[in-house]
Amino acid sequence: MSKDTQKRTVGRLKNRPQFLAVRDGEKRRGPLFLLEVLDRRQPDSEPRVGFTVTKKQGNAVERNRMKRRLREAVRQKAGSAMKNGHDYVIVARREILTASFAEMTSALSERLESKPKNKRSEGTRSRKA
Repeated sequence: MSKDTQKRTVGRLKNRPQFLAVRDGEKRRGPLFLLEVLDRRQPDSEPRVGFTVTKKQGNAVERNRMKRRLREAVRQKAGSAMKNGHDYVIVARREILTASFAEMTSALSERLESKPKNKRSEGTRSRKA
């Protein structure tokens, strides 16, 4: 591989405390998956990613297929869009099984590059006057 086409390696989240820490970060929702992002404030460390599929999404074969598709999408396309010093958890939804690979990778890249939406302040949280 030449230098300009070289893919960046992405670390993995491997244990429960790492996954739980990312839940405190920002959430970016989409139709195929939920992306949770946490800035570890360590800009010199590589980005890390973890994958979650709940039992509600299907049997073991389907859940493993979802995780394999997401891992490959991160390996091929989205790893370069991940920021150093950040942790990412991708929570798959069942729709990821029927989505095309191109649709899935574009949604992942879009979620990685999007900014979080501002939350409502406590004063404007209620819709009732």
